[in-house]
Amino acid sequence: MSAEEANPDAAGAGPAADDAVERMAEAMVRDYDLASQERLVRRPMPTLDIVNERLQRSLRAGLFQFARRAPEVTIEPVAVQRFSEFLGQLPAPVHFNVVAMRPLRGSGLVICESTLVSALVDALYGGAGTLQAPLEGRDFSPTEQRVIQRVLALVCTEYAKAWKGIYPLELEFLRAETHPRFVNIAAPAELVLVTTLQVAFGSLQGALRIVLPWAVLDPVRDMLYGSQQADAIAEDRRWITQLTREIQAAEVTLTAELARPELSIGQLLAMKPGDFIALDRASRVVAAVDGTPVFVCHYGTHNARYALRIDECVPSDSTHWLGGSHVH
Repeated sequence: MSAEEANPDAAGAGPAADDAVERMAEAMVRDYDLASQERLVRRPMPTLDIVNERLQRSLRAGLFQFARRAPEVTIEPVAVQRFSEFLGQLPAPVHFNVVAMRPLRGSGLVICESTLVSALVDALYGGAGTLQAPLEGRDFSPTEQRVIQRVLALVCTEYAKAWKGIYPLELEFLRAETHPRFVNIAAPAELVLVTTLQVAFGSLQGALRIVLPWAVLDPVRDMLYGSQQADAIAEDRRWITQLTREIQAAEVTLTAELARPELSIGQLLAMKPGDFIALDRASRVVAAVDGTPVFVCHYGTHNARYALRIDECVPSDSTHWLGGSHVH
């Protein structure tokens, strides 16, 4: 008797079992590209969106002070691209500015399009905002490069302010380039975060781009996705400023205790009209508001009126809701 005749079920189940194993293996095995970083980049990034909104507001005010003409600044959603693809999409000519990202290790880019440079030059020199000067086929003139450097300094300053309270990130100018071949802030296959701001003066419009390599931002990656932290830093600073101003205008009662005599119950009951209570006045008195000491003073007169001369402020161990001491 053969083995198949002795166990007919095993003979019939052989091919089916093999098919099941193959299907399970195919379901479990998946291709994984170790060179791909796209699966690591999630959207949205609440903290980065807040930084960009701050930058948009402050840059609008800074450009107004710079050009003495009100610009229209709009910001596009943050784009995640491979560095080589991003460079291939840029219109020529553009001005590349390589910046250090302090205190992170790495470099970023601040890119000015030729149309933006033309609009800024037109606004600075009293143009009507209708004629676009062509820049194709030539390098940026010394005047245009000077304008670019001044705008770059403004962007670096306002970008550091936009990150204030989140992370001490600052952009520091390293060098300027006009050809993408010499811009090596990231490998061609690496991902970069691109923030595009469209700036318009009248009918003239150009783009300003801030490019940050994703690998350089790796130490602060959790901070970019922190929704709770983003909600906390999204507080309206204008509301806080207005509320602070209103609180500072509120009236309070300042109390200075000149002396504190001690009497027994018998002495107090024995007193009658005309008696005196001796006071030992201290050389320095403490002025308080609602029981909280705020000043150390000397008591005397000024302009024929009793007065307190403030010698020093009393620091408070606790902080109030604005993050500082009770007395400034």
